[in-house]
This record gives sequence, structure tokens and C-alpha cells, in this order.
Amino acid sequence: MRGAISAAVAQQLYTLLVGGSNPSSPTNPTMKKKTESSFADTLALYDAMVATHPKAKRSGVKIPSTSMNGRMYSFLGKTGEVALKLPEAEREPFLKKYKTRLCDVYGIVQKEFVIVPDALLAKTQELKKYFALSHDYATTLKPTKAAVGAAGAKKKKGKSA
Repeated sequence: MRGAISAAVAQQLYTLLVGGSNPSSPTNPTMKKKTESSFADTLALYDAMVATHPKAKRSGVKIPSTSMNGRMYSFLGKTGEVALKLPEAEREPFLKKYKTRLCDVYGIVQKEFVIVPDALLAKTQELKKYFALSHDYATTLKPTKAAVGAAGAKKKKGKSA
């Protein structure tokens, strides 16, 4: 079977090639999913963060998120980590100040998203500044084709004679 390997074999290869454990591996003990109750607690804190911005609206059931013009700018991942899309000038200072990392989803680094540490997530007023920066950054991004198409469909629907 070409191209298909098990997670255990992938972990062994990673260990041999890089030395150490693959942080995004599903077999990595440090990459544990939060329990249902702690996920609910994190969701409540995520909702509190979203509520700090008057123009932000949470969407998504499986992956709670905020988006604008078809571009996601915050989300609560399946593993219970909150990620914010920050402008380049704010990313590195945030990573250093809060000793965190860029977000990775299924082993792919999301270069514009930073992981919000649990300690900061619990400090809604301190986090409010970064959520506002994330929202403001999203307003500068070009809308996706899907968002442009949806906006056009709404305009046509509203102009019926």
C-alpha cells in the first residue's frame, strides 16, 4: 500500500529522523484532548472573549469560530485550544510575552494563528485587546470568493420587484 502508514510507524520515523516525539502525533501523550467538562469551560471562556467585541459573532457548532468576509479570525479547536489570527507585527511579541506557539492543525502550521494560553484565556479583560486586534486584522483581509458570492446573492434577493 503506497503512501499509507500507521500513526505508530509515522511516530517511529519521526523519532528516528528528528529525535524526540512528534508534537502533532495522535499518539503523543502531550497532545491530549480536553475532557468534555473542561472543553465546556473553555467554550464558556471563548464565548466571553467573543462577547468583548460588539461586532463579533460566534458561529460553528463543532468548531466554534468567528469570521469576517469568509475568513476565520479565531476558533476553538477540537483539542480545546483557542487560536487567534494576529497581524504579523503583533504575532511575535504575543508569542514571546505569553510563551506560546503558532497554531498547528493536523501537523500543518497555521502561520497567522497563535495559540492562546489557558492562563490568558481566563483573563478576559487582558485578552480583549488581542481579540480586537484579531478582528481589526480580519477587516483588512480580502474577502473569499464564497463570501463575495454570498453577498451578491443577498443583494439580488433584496432587490426583487
